Amino acid sequence: MPKTPSPEDRKILLDFLAENPDLERIELLFPDMHGIFRGKWMPPDGARKLLTRDVRLPISSYALDVWGHDVNETRLALATGDPDGYGVPIMRTLKRLPWTKTPAAQLLMTLETEDGAPCIYDPRQQLSSMVERFAAIGLTAVVAAEMEFYLFRKRKNLGSAPIPPIGSMGTQLYDLDAMDELEDVLREIRRGCEALDLPVDIIIAESGSGQFEINFKHVPDPIAAADYAILFKRLVWGCAQRHDLESTFMAKPYGDDAGSGMHFHVSLINEDGENIFALEDGGKENLHHAIGGLLSTMRELQVIFAPHLNSYRRFQEGSHAPLQPNWGLDNRSASVRVPESQGPAARFEHRISGSDVNPYLALTAILGGALIGLKNKIDPGKPIDEGGAIKQRLYGTWVPAVDAFSRSTAAVDVFGKEYRRVFTACCRAEIQKLSAMVTDVEYQTYLDRI
Repeated sequence: MPKTPSPEDRKILLDFLAENPDLERIELLFPDMHGIFRGKWMPPDGARKLLTRDVRLPISSYALDVWGHDVNETRLALATGDPDGYGVPIMRTLKRLPWTKTPAAQLLMTLETEDGAPCIYDPRQQLSSMVERFAAIGLTAVVAAEMEFYLFRKRKNLGSAPIPPIGSMGTQLYDLDAMDELEDVLREIRRGCEALDLPVDIIIAESGSGQFEINFKHVPDPIAAADYAILFKRLVWGCAQRHDLESTFMAKPYGDDAGSGMHFHVSLINEDGENIFALEDGGKENLHHAIGGLLSTMRELQVIFAPHLNSYRRFQEGSHAPLQPNWGLDNRSASVRVPESQGPAARFEHRISGSDVNPYLALTAILGGALIGLKNKIDPGKPIDEGGAIKQRLYGTWVPAVDAFSRSTAAVDVFGKEYRRVFTACCRAEIQKLSAMVTDVEYQTYLDRI
């Protein structure tokens, strides 16, 4: 049955409109498979449509390619008549935008089918289904994300390489001078987080020129954690534009500089509010089994954590990105790190993802891998600190990672067979299109030499 707006949602909307009479638009945001926002602008006087299922968008919008085109192989567009889904607002995300020239607000949306069923192609719904699976066994995931990103000078040619805003000597890790130099935009990002109710903890300078990291606070709601991450990307973009800069969460924007990762800290609490990784009876085993599941599924699900061609430029020696499915005790070279923490803070840190991931899909894969490990009591082996053996490396290139996902039983367990098919189709279409492009470096290398 179609969902009807709750009295609370109705009140949030009507109160917001009354408190912001100068609004000129509400930007309706539907994050697609790549974490790219699709959507519509709505005039405030039409906002009551949000309460009556009168906002629609093609379901195929979730599976467009990165250029915004239909992928015929998904069979979600013209092959099936390109049906609409019905918009459902995530009303707690209705916030006034702090960076726009004209008064505007934004609102995250999800789609449901005509009969009111969740749309399985919506990445947010994939995570919601995984959260429900944990709730069914009495568990709730507590999650915090760490995100790295770059700021760079505004380009005249959008196809050109980025140029750092900081001097050619670059920055140093935890460099306060680098933060001082970009104080204005960083202060605006911080204030924007407050305006959007994004629970930011700290901001630090990373080792790349113009590279920074944001840490979020731990929240007992993986869906909210992913909402915060994806809305933060949009906030950084908007604030950078106001300061004549650009931003990117691309995994490796510079060949000779640090890549950008997105790390997730995860703990699990039971119905009594206890961290199951810290229980006197079985806590250590629970943690080990969750890690065992993460490691056993990591290669099969790697394309979720590294979804694009550029993603794999992080997976090289000296890049500070993990290269093997392994785990370690407070070891930042490991794929899964167990920080020095006890009691309620006991957790693991998943360190594979680049900042280019879709946070909904990444968290779905992480939680799904942990669930597989818990259910099957998978032994992760020894940590690398104690001589744990390395049996395999992570994929260093995109195509084999996509192929592994396409035949993965873990992908079916976590996402379902249909989503595995559609995600694979989108990846292969992107591979095919990029493979047909002749790059500048090929001209520089071959054109006048061969």
